[in-house]
Amino acid sequence: MSGVIDGLGPNGRLMVLGATTEPIEVTPVQLIMGSRTIQGWASGTPADSEDTLRFAELSGVRPMIETYPLERAAEAYARMMSGKAEFRVVLTM
Repeated sequence: MSGVIDGLGPNGRLMVLGATTEPIEVTPVQLIMGSRTIQGWASGTPADSEDTLRFAELSGVRPMIETYPLERAAEAYARMMSGKAEFRVVLTM
């Protein structure tokens, strides 16, 4: 996460959602000069998931995925690992 600090725009905010034991290294100048902030957010509670799914349903949000039949799982995996997959790769049965 330390590497993205300088990529934040003016008044940019780095939202930390994942937990790790690795420290985030940032200098005060990096924060002050761009009025940047780093904020932690505890997410992932069952209520958060329900609210998110309800919002998606009401708003017509649909996932952007590439689907592959289970028989082509090796091809799907290779595409994902190559970085050429757009969005998510999903296997269908």
